[in-house]
Amino acid sequence: MADASLAVTWLGHATILFESPKGRRVLIDPWLNNPSCPAASKDVGHIDLVLITHGHSDHIEDAPAVAKNTGATVIGNFEVCQWLGRQGVEKVSPMNKGGSQDHDGIRISMVHAVHSSSYIEQKMHWRIVYLGEAAGYVVRFENGLSVYCAGDTALFGDMALIRELYAPTVAFLPIGDLFTMGPQAAARAVDLLGVRQVMPIHYGTFPALTGTVGEFRSLVEPKGVRVVELTPGARQEIHAADA
Repeated sequence: MADASLAVTWLGHATILFESPKGRRVLIDPWLNNPSCPAASKDVGHIDLVLITHGHSDHIEDAPAVAKNTGATVIGNFEVCQWLGRQGVEKVSPMNKGGSQDHDGIRISMVHAVHSSSYIEQKMHWRIVYLGEAAGYVVRFENGLSVYCAGDTALFGDMALIRELYAPTVAFLPIGDLFTMGPQAAARAVDLLGVRQVMPIHYGTFPALTGTVGEFRSLVEPKGVRVVELTPGARQEIHAADA
């Protein structure tokens, strides 16, 4: 891209597809059969990296298929990567909170989140498989733009340390409430993170996720924070100069 912008396509719920300034394609939390993902967007094409924040089915369900179909490298915590290996995924790159790794000019740092993480396997008998602790990611792309993907989380005070250590310029925050932060808590997260541009996720997929972009916007835009309401399947560009 001549203007070194970062392209993002929200595929509904918490599934996010990035295309980096140098054309690397990074998919976060693939659940492509979620009710908000347009049919035309379910085939994500070539993927270089898949990032998994935690093991719940609405974040990991389609990771094995995407990884095997595209040859992508999957990044997650140790337990998630072990589980994916048992599903036939060959290219995994495990890490844990506090660590960072680099892939072709993209730096990925795993940060804290406050949430649970497990997968319900239903074979002969159903069982709950523990998949480590939930996490978020700060992804620094080739143009220096640093993006915080919170995954599923409650508000926690150490978001201020994410600001201090990684200085994200754009945040993808859950606002749906019930299982994650709602609009009020997400607005406080914006204060702690110091970001000036936010893209809400994990809302509206089901009636139980009652948080709305309108309520969130009313809380943060008076402070000069830009809220970008993404449309599932629509490509949006993030310019470093605007972040």
